[in-house]
Amino acid sequence: MVASGLVTMLRRLSALVRDTLALAWRAGRADTAVMLAATLAGEICTTFGVLATTDVLEELFSAAPTPDRLRQALPSLASVVVATVLRGSFRAAGEWARARLEPLVTQAVNLQIVALTTRVEPAAFDDPEFHDQVQRTSEASERGAAMLLWAVMATITGLCGLLALSGALGVLHPALLPPILLATVPGTWATVRGARVGYQVTAGIAAARRRQETLQKLMTERGPAAEIRSYGMRPYLLGEFRRISRWIVGFELRAVRRQQLAEILGGTLGGAATGLVYLALGVLLWTGQVPLAVAGTAALAVQRATGATRDLLNGVSEAYEAGLYFADYRDFLTRAAARVPVLGGTAPPDDLDRISVRDVTFTYPGGDEPALRGVSVDVAPGQVVALVGENGSGKTTLAKLITGLYVPDSGTISWGGVGVEEIDREALRRHVAVIAQNFTCWPFTAGHNVTLGGDRDPGAALAASGADEVVRRLPYGLDTLLDPSYRGGTELSGGQRQRIAVARGLYRDARLLVCDEPTASLDARAEHAIFESIRRHAVQRTVVMITHRLAGVRWADQIYVLGRGRVVESGTHEELMRLGGVYAGMYALQARAYAPAPPVRGGRDGIP
Repeated sequence: MVASGLVTMLRRLSALVRDTLALAWRAGRADTAVMLAATLAGEICTTFGVLATTDVLEELFSAAPTPDRLRQALPSLASVVVATVLRGSFRAAGEWARARLEPLVTQAVNLQIVALTTRVEPAAFDDPEFHDQVQRTSEASERGAAMLLWAVMATITGLCGLLALSGALGVLHPALLPPILLATVPGTWATVRGARVGYQVTAGIAAARRRQETLQKLMTERGPAAEIRSYGMRPYLLGEFRRISRWIVGFELRAVRRQQLAEILGGTLGGAATGLVYLALGVLLWTGQVPLAVAGTAALAVQRATGATRDLLNGVSEAYEAGLYFADYRDFLTRAAARVPVLGGTAPPDDLDRISVRDVTFTYPGGDEPALRGVSVDVAPGQVVALVGENGSGKTTLAKLITGLYVPDSGTISWGGVGVEEIDREALRRHVAVIAQNFTCWPFTAGHNVTLGGDRDPGAALAASGADEVVRRLPYGLDTLLDPSYRGGTELSGGQRQRIAVARGLYRDARLLVCDEPTASLDARAEHAIFESIRRHAVQRTVVMITHRLAGVRWADQIYVLGRGRVVESGTHEELMRLGGVYAGMYALQARAYAPAPPVRGGRDGIP
């Protein structure tokens, strides 16, 4: 679209106007109708006003005495005044309707973006291209929607005004019409070229701008502040920020030079074309083809046509640039819709916690190596199944596939004998609870952080997780806002946040509970309490446990040991210990860390 020529862009401009008006119509029908009708009526009044001016001038230039001329011109003068007043009133009504529509259109665009973004498959967020597209689309939502509506209306207003005045000039003398239309071409070319360069800048610096914003966020928010100072990172971060900023500014300055050259050339040619209009008018007057009154009206019409052309070009410029963002927005909607997982129509089976994973392989977007390679796992109803292994072995990835967040590249996953691709996954997820290691502490109250919109009392989940102790220490209990960046907000420690996350998972009361390092931020006493709580809840549900701390999985019904994306061992704790393989070695290594230290031998008093 950026590489398209002027004719192609003007052709696409009509489609852009149509799509924008359709969006505005959905956002507010009455306001859209008022805006269009008032704009059209205002420009019709312009035509009547210009033509009535001819009658006024003819009366004033007649041979009658001056008082008689004025009396005879009064009806025409009244027509001019009425047309001018109506034109101003209609334009004000159109602006009022547009001002009402802007927030409605912006809200509609933003709502559609977030509604679709929250539906795409999680794998999309592992794709850098998707992030860049979200960046451009977010920019379109911030500046594109309102700017687009304004630009489209400015284009329509300018075009209607130019056509009305061109029609008036055609009535006055047909020879004046071609020059006035020709005068719009240079400015249109310069405007479209400048807008194209502006969009190329935005698209070209999208990734760098996102990097710059990330660094700025890190340097200005509370979370990283202590680490920046502790490690003396300020010079390094500032250096990176300056380097990226210099690159962005250099890119923009080169674009400004191209835009200015286009504007200078377009302005020069446009001025010359407007001079041709006045030259044609002078020739017609010199040769007696138009009377003086008509020539005066034509001069006024040319002046107004120049203003209408200026409005049209400004509208085209803004509409073209906003249209490129709008094209990003529409392209994002298309691509994001393609990344929304297809939901099967089958209801979740009764024994949905009987899960079978067969020969599954999965690679993250942009990844060079598969995260999982031919993995097979079985989970029976009521079982506690543990996934253990070193970092990067594929435990969390396997859990994401089991819960339907990711789709395997090959292999099958079934719930109760039904393939996961056939099941309504949104209905399926209502039966799954996840206690994640990297959980989100939402900027909501403590109560809403546990219930996440649920309406049941969270007391049982708080007691089971030990989070009731956390809530009791908060200044407003469950009504305490868990975000210190807002007034009255409170920040929790890592362990306190972990307890809230565990309470969130237990509150769901789901058939399947997935625990991904649920005690990562807890001390030994709290860890023991959480594991005991999960064991008690395991009696009523199926549990998939991911943890590095093997003491907490001895009681699991089945343990799968993963290594480099493969299942290398499986069995009960006793079976794996007798096997003497990877699991036994890991368990013995952790056990030695808790064994009494041997006496230190050395010099006097045991000092080496």
